[in-house]
Amino acid sequence: MSAGKYRKEHNCLNCGAHVEKHYCSDCGQPNLELKESFWTFISHSIAHYFHFDNKFFQTLVPLLTKPGKVTLDYLAGKRARYINPVSMYIFVSIIYFLVVYSPKHVEKDPDHGHIDIEEKKGADVSDSVNKALKLTGLSKEIANKATKSINEAIRRKEFIKLGFADQEKELKRLNAENAKLKSDSLSDIIDEYNDIHIERNDSTYVAYLSRQKKLPVSKQDSWYDRLIKKRAITLGEKSEVIQETLEHNRPKQYFLLMPLLAWFIMLNFRKNHIYYLDHLIFTIHGMMVYFIVSIITQPVMKHVFGEDSFISKIIAVCVTIFLFWYMFKALTIFYQRKTWSTIFKIFWILILYSVAFKLTEMVMINLIYYVAT
Repeated sequence: MSAGKYRKEHNCLNCGAHVEKHYCSDCGQPNLELKESFWTFISHSIAHYFHFDNKFFQTLVPLLTKPGKVTLDYLAGKRARYINPVSMYIFVSIIYFLVVYSPKHVEKDPDHGHIDIEEKKGADVSDSVNKALKLTGLSKEIANKATKSINEAIRRKEFIKLGFADQEKELKRLNAENAKLKSDSLSDIIDEYNDIHIERNDSTYVAYLSRQKKLPVSKQDSWYDRLIKKRAITLGEKSEVIQETLEHNRPKQYFLLMPLLAWFIMLNFRKNHIYYLDHLIFTIHGMMVYFIVSIITQPVMKHVFGEDSFISKIIAVCVTIFLFWYMFKALTIFYQRKTWSTIFKIFWILILYSVAFKLTEMVMINLIYYVAT
């Protein structure tokens, strides 16, 4: 690493201790002159960067290719060649959440303005089907029934798209029409639409309260039931916001769960009689491998092949197999256990971590809900 001009004085400017040569033996600060040229400043900064870069790759290669080695070397005191586990974890996790986690902003289509177009498309489809059925030689009656079923399905879809008030208007119109025609088929449609409308009634809390007011007092929900209903409806209404906020807070969840994961590992390998901190360093290195593999593979799956493509699914399977293999090898090497004993302990560690992950996710969702409302 390049350095600036060293001071002739032997007092450390940082802690005041006596400096024999170029570095303070107490705090480690180099005994450099305070004033430096622009190019000295730049060259010194670049040297620091490439020193970090060099140590990063010296840590990265064995971390990925030799499970458990970096942790064993670090705990054995061979630390100069490697980056500090926490420093590297922070750096890798920042890259991971910038690259991998990008919450999707889903734009909702408005309920109005496209119904006429959809109806036109539906009419074109039903006409085409009707003509195609007739060309096959089927009777006119069968072709008409098939076309009628398609038209009813299209209208049902359009009714579902309508807002709460618009659904009420449509039902009133159909009931008025049925009062004149007295049609059994129209009555069946009205009954089906009523079921859809009742389900839509509770899609918003305002609509739910409106429906409650129309019911007799004896059939209305209690204040507690209303509170539960409000929470359920709000979670549904704000699902996208809650999911986006949840994904935004994933780094905190992973970070807070890491000491717990280390504790789960310590419980399963308690007969090794090693300190909790050693388990934690092992866990930090393991989490970094998961982050690094995801940084490499996720953008390829998402932007090159597409998330739902066959190749992406193959890559996902390969990543899963690699991570299981890595975990098995790392635990076997670090804790010196037999194959089946290690597999059994991996099984329990994953179960405990999955339960903890789901529980913390539920807590986060509830916290987000109360903040959002």
